[in-house]
Amino acid sequence: MRIIRTILTVAMTVCGFHVFAQQIPRFNPDTIKTITLDSNVNIVAQKLSVETFIRAVTTDTTFYAAFRKMKKHSFIAENRIYTYDKKNKVNGKIYRKIRHTANPVKMEYLAKQDTGKVFKKNGKYQLYTVEMFDYIFMNAYKTDFSSETSSASPKGESNASYKDKLKTLIFNPGRPVKGIPFIGSKTEIFTANMRQYYDYGFQSGTYLDSIPVYRFRVSVKEGLSNWTKDGLMIKELVTIFDKRDFAILGRYVDMKYSNMLFDFDVQMNIEMGYFGEEKLPSKITYQGNWNIPFKKEERASFLILHKDYN
Repeated sequence: MRIIRTILTVAMTVCGFHVFAQQIPRFNPDTIKTITLDSNVNIVAQKLSVETFIRAVTTDTTFYAAFRKMKKHSFIAENRIYTYDKKNKVNGKIYRKIRHTANPVKMEYLAKQDTGKVFKKNGKYQLYTVEMFDYIFMNAYKTDFSSETSSASPKGESNASYKDKLKTLIFNPGRPVKGIPFIGSKTEIFTANMRQYYDYGFQSGTYLDSIPVYRFRVSVKEGLSNWTKDGLMIKELVTIFDKRDFAILGRYVDMKYSNMLFDFDVQMNIEMGYFGEEKLPSKITYQGNWNIPFKKEERASFLILHKDYN
């Protein structure tokens, strides 16, 4: 059960969404908000097709490479985390402002503030979601994001294995994720069998006011029965491509699934920016609820900003 919790939480942490009354609006993790789409533009003449984008999504290595390059730069990271009670009101806040220095690699807190129900009496985080957030991103600032060396977990599965599953879900969408009961094959949204349930389309647009891009969107088809829709884990996947070199600049994923073991509703967005000639992570947003039997339901949202790269 811990493996299921860990993998689901990692997938949510390295996400449309129900509207609830709450003290502050959750971050809207949607790359679409950063893009101005062109109207009535015929891009078929450019010999692009859905297959072109599917191949690019499934074979791309530049998106993950941008995270690896992050370690070679000094930058400022601002991390905001909010946790929520059952009524969706904020009950915990975490704020971190960190200066990451590349040579030598070190991490310096410029600001650090925790309020509300963040920690247990033993000093551990109240929510496992937040614990995994801290594991992924704080370790990314301290050590090599792509490192495969780590100690084994109490259940015998290594942290490296958890990170492998995270990389598959976020950086290689469409591939099966091994080791997650009842979910592994549900991520294969480009197979011949799964295509009957999804619409695939692309549009031209402008990203961050100046970068010409294509927006490739995979979404659940209209008109499917509720039973069929409920069985599809990935509700929407949006990938943003730079027109000039087809590099991926952004990715948004909306996942929702429920069975006897767990229930989750998660949206996550990752955005890249150009700093000089380098493409590097600039914004990561997450919001989600998830629950498993005999455990406290977890509700959280994150906003991660990276800036001042040099």
